[in-house]
Amino acid sequence: MRLRTVAVLGGGPGGLYTARLLRLRMPDCDVRLIEQTEPRQTFGFGVGLATRTQRNLQAADADSFQSILTIAHSHEMTMTVGGHAVTLPSDDLIAVSRSNLLDVLREHAAAAGVQLDYGDRGYATELAKEVDLVIAADGVSSATREELAVFGGSVTTADALYLWAGTDVALPSALFTPATTEHGTFVAHAYPYAADRSTFLVETDEETWRRAGFDVTTEQTPYDCDDEVALGYLSDAFAEHLHGHRLIGNRTRWQRFRTVSCERWHDRNVVLLGDAVHTAHYSIGSGTKLAMEDGIALVDALAGAPDLETALADYEALRRPAVEHLQSTALRSMRWWDTFPTRLDLPVERLWIAYMTRAGKVTLDRFATTAPEVVRTAINQYAACLRTTAPSTVGDAATGRAAATADLPPDAAPEGFTDWVLAHQSPFVDGLPEVFVDIDDPRGSEADALVKDLDGTAVLLSTSDDREAVLTMLEIAERIRLETPTRVEVRIPTAERDLGAAALVAGRADAVHLRGEGR
Repeated sequence: MRLRTVAVLGGGPGGLYTARLLRLRMPDCDVRLIEQTEPRQTFGFGVGLATRTQRNLQAADADSFQSILTIAHSHEMTMTVGGHAVTLPSDDLIAVSRSNLLDVLREHAAAAGVQLDYGDRGYATELAKEVDLVIAADGVSSATREELAVFGGSVTTADALYLWAGTDVALPSALFTPATTEHGTFVAHAYPYAADRSTFLVETDEETWRRAGFDVTTEQTPYDCDDEVALGYLSDAFAEHLHGHRLIGNRTRWQRFRTVSCERWHDRNVVLLGDAVHTAHYSIGSGTKLAMEDGIALVDALAGAPDLETALADYEALRRPAVEHLQSTALRSMRWWDTFPTRLDLPVERLWIAYMTRAGKVTLDRFATTAPEVVRTAINQYAACLRTTAPSTVGDAATGRAAATADLPPDAAPEGFTDWVLAHQSPFVDGLPEVFVDIDDPRGSEADALVKDLDGTAVLLSTSDDREAVLTMLEIAERIRLETPTRVEVRIPTAERDLGAAALVAGRADAVHLRGEGR
C-alpha cells in the first residue's frame, strides 16, 4: 500500500518514533507531526526501557536505538524494608531522561524527513479530510478519543494515589521501599536515569493521603504547578534514601492512575496509538514502551497490507491481545502495590518472591535462574517459618505447620525449586470445607463478603483450571490470610504448580493441593 500524506497528532515518544519509522518505510510519503507544546516545555523525569523493549527497538530501527543507548543509564534493583536491603543483579535495565529521549527522537524524525510543527494544535476530524491517514498519539487525555465517540473510549480511575517526582542525585540502584509516618505508609518506586538524576514516584492509600492533609494541598495546587507541601513532607519521609537531597517537582501533584481502553482502535482513516488508546499501570511497564511498540506494529501493518482498512485492522488484531493481556497483568500488579504495606512482616527475600510472581508472569524457577541466592534464601526462610511456628488445631485436626525439617539442599538446581517447595509444605488438614471461587474482582463486593464469611475458620479454596482464575483465587486467598486468622489451603491444577509454589513462599496460601493429588 502507498500512502501520500500522513498527519501524526502528538509529539511524545510514540508519535515521534512512529513518524520516523513511517518515513523510513515509505520515503515518498509526506509525514507531518503536530504538537501543541513547544519542545522545551515538555515535562517528566525518567523513562525505563526493559530488555524486551530494547530488543524491539533495536530490530525496528538500529540507528535511533543506538542514540538512545548513548543517553541511557543502567541500574540494578533494590528492595529495602526495615533497614534490610536486597539487590538483584542486572545488566540490562536502563532508563533515560524523558526530555533527552524526546530530543533524540525529534532529531531522528527530522533526519528522516518528518515535518515537525510545534506550537500548533491539530484536530483529527479536520485533518482526516486533508490526508490519507491521521495517527492520533495525543496521550492519556486524547482529544481525538474524546472527540470521536465511535472509539468507545472508557477510563477507569484507581483508588490509590501517586505522585511523580524526581531528585538531583543518581540513586545507587532502582529502589522499592516503604516509609511509615504518623499518618500511614508511603511506598517509593525510584530509579536513576542520569548521572545526577533519579525518578522518585511515591504512592499511598486514600486514608493515609487524607490524614496527611494532601486532599487539601491537591485541591489548592493548580494543574501546572507543584504540590510543594507534599514534596517537602516526602523528602523528609524518605530522607534516608535521598542522601541529603530533596525531591523536586515538574507539574508534580497527587493523582490517581487512569486505565484507558477502547472498543475500537481506528475509524476510517483515523487510528489511535499509545496512551490515547490504552494505558497500563506504571508498575508493569511504561506508556512510552507501549506507544513505541504500537508504532512498530502500525508501520509494519501499513507497509504490508494492500489497503488502509486492512492495515488498520491488522494493526489492531496484532496489538490488542498483547495490550489487553498486559493490562490484565498490570491490574494485578497495581492491586499488589496498593496493598504492599500489608506484607511488611515478610523478610525482604520473600517480598521479592511476592513481587516478582505477583501477576503470574515470572515463576519461582525462572526467577531462580537470575537471582538464585535470593530465591534460595526466601525458600529457607519459608521452611524455617514452618519449623518454628507452633502447631495449632482446626477442630480436632492439627494444622501440621511444623512440617519442613530441612533447608533447601545447597546443590539443588533452580529448575527444581518449585518441586522442593511443594514437597516440603505444611501437611493438609483433613475435613476442611471446600469453597469454589468464581469471582472476577478479588477486591470487589463478592470477595469482600467471602473474606468476611470465612473470618476465623479454616478453608480449602478451589476454582476452574483457567490460569487467570487461579491467580484471582490466590489473590483472594492472600486477602483472607492477611485480613483474618483463617488458615487457607488452595486446590489448583497440576499444570499451574508454579503458581502454587510461589504462593507458599510469598505467603498467599498455607498449603497447596494439586488437582488429582493429595487427599
